[in-house]
Amino acid sequence: MLRSMSTRLRWGILGTGNIARQFVSGLAASPRCQVQAVASRKKESAHAFAMANYVHASWFTYESLLKDQEVDVIYNALPNSLHYEWTIKSLRAGKHVLCEKPIAMNAAQAEEMFDVARQTGKVLAEAFMYRSHPLTHAVQAAVGGGVIGELRLIRTSFCFRTTRIAGNIRFSPQLGGGGLMDVGCYCISYSRLFAGEEPTESTIAANRHPSGIDDLAVGSLKFPGGVLASFTCGMSAQADNAAYICGTDGFIEVPVPWKPAKESTFVIGRGVPPKMDGPAKVQVGPGAQREVVRISATDELYGLEADDFAAAVMDGKTPAVSAADSIGNMRVLDQLRRLGGLQ
Repeated sequence: MLRSMSTRLRWGILGTGNIARQFVSGLAASPRCQVQAVASRKKESAHAFAMANYVHASWFTYESLLKDQEVDVIYNALPNSLHYEWTIKSLRAGKHVLCEKPIAMNAAQAEEMFDVARQTGKVLAEAFMYRSHPLTHAVQAAVGGGVIGELRLIRTSFCFRTTRIAGNIRFSPQLGGGGLMDVGCYCISYSRLFAGEEPTESTIAANRHPSGIDDLAVGSLKFPGGVLASFTCGMSAQADNAAYICGTDGFIEVPVPWKPAKESTFVIGRGVPPKMDGPAKVQVGPGAQREVVRISATDELYGLEADDFAAAVMDGKTPAVSAADSIGNMRVLDQLRRLGGLQ
């Protein structure tokens, strides 16, 4: 049964890591949501998280959170290897679930998770927060409106360098770590979103860390309509972490596609690329060779994501990331890991 517009969706947080803290911080300003409870397998972690984030209740077993009758929806912020198990348990406990990306360890798990969601009549969605920001919507509208002509190429990167290896779940194959699963999934999702179809060919070259995971990878996708996509992802190099969407008449540069702020920009580049043999005269403004488009959001990124999920639960709207979209993303990740010997 859908809730009325006046009801606030009560959230239970599974996990107390950094992404859970960011999500709860963004949730604070949401008019339709409130944080009700948090759970960790360590009592001290659950209590500290609750105190720091003004959470009403803290539990030191995951099962206790699922039994909490004051919780409507679970935000699954556990390691990748626990998404499948605890999302299904949450759904069967009568909770809606927003599960962090990647939604599962493989496409077969994702399919089963959505099957259970249908059986229980609960909403399940994958937490690609960039999908809820008006920056993404504006870039989609620009591409769809033909401002760069016919779409031909998509280039994305999502990289960072970390020296914290010991105890880092991103470096554990058993926990579903690796650069491709952690941040490469964004690049795949973005490329599929703008291509508007599933790739038929893919390639990957990956560097294997001594722990067994990929710490740096580059790859490509080919879509049936002729669009090509390339991506770079990893945890051992720095990059611009931008997205470029290139067409026959120009290109769009998105400097911060993954975690845009309330005030964001993207650039429309028209005509020929900048000269390589001398200084170029670049005009900036509407209709100019390089047009900077400014986008304002009404809320912080994770608040927008929570509001989108609330609309799916309370108003019956389609989630920002559909079941078919999430399963399709996992299929591409499965294929890339097979090609790269990363399973």
